[in-house]
Amino acid sequence: MSDSLNTPDSRRRVPGESLRPARAKGEPRFPDGPKADPAGSHFERRIRSFQPRRSRVTAGQADALQRLWPKWGLDIDGHPVDLTELFGNDHPVVLEIGFGMGEATAQMAAADPDTGILAVDVHTPGQGNLLNLADRNALSNVRVANGDAIILLREMLPPDSLDGLRVYFPDPWPKKRHHKRRLIQPEFLTLAATRLRPGALVHCATDWEPYAEQMLEVLTAHPAFENTQADGGFAPRPDFRPLTRFEGQGLDKGHVVNDLLFRRVQHG
Repeated sequence: MSDSLNTPDSRRRVPGESLRPARAKGEPRFPDGPKADPAGSHFERRIRSFQPRRSRVTAGQADALQRLWPKWGLDIDGHPVDLTELFGNDHPVVLEIGFGMGEATAQMAAADPDTGILAVDVHTPGQGNLLNLADRNALSNVRVANGDAIILLREMLPPDSLDGLRVYFPDPWPKKRHHKRRLIQPEFLTLAATRLRPGALVHCATDWEPYAEQMLEVLTAHPAFENTQADGGFAPRPDFRPLTRFEGQGLDKGHVVNDLLFRRVQHG
């Protein structure tokens, strides 16, 4: 038998195996796309509310990351950003932290083209998927940010630059010892308040009832925010927040989804 049958080029390909050549050590995954660690120089000994997930990036998502990141992407690297320059207009901008695969974000962008959505996540497949959706549906009011939202708020955005904040279905960190990792905490709200204009809407949603109760408690206690609900409780799901497939599956299983709508009060 010829030795050529045993060469790497002629071996039988395993189903599902990638045909792309292996990257050299240190070579970026997406040369023109999001950086692996955009704020590496900002390393802090800080408890983080997110945990990067490594999962397969499809060919379409990879293509979107390569083509569209230079146009619609933002690496959270600690350098100040001008939102008017980023979006190419002076329309109001809403910050969305954690968008999953981006379907709901794309729907909200399509329904309100005069509002810019700065969508932050660390999940690479989701970043690629949202860019793909934005491109396919001509959603020029979406920008995708990669990295830590705390650094974005603290170091990159100017005061009173945001007209809204959306946090939908954040990681609930259900174990008691992990509650300190939850995003909606007094310190986070104090930071966010400095970047939100008076009247800006803070909208949170979760299907984890203990976390919903904590959100309600900390938002109610914070002097920079007031509940839009006269009874001081949870809000009905507003029409502008789409019902996602994941949420629908949860509702079918009997999960309770709670929305919270709070407004940034006038500066004292």
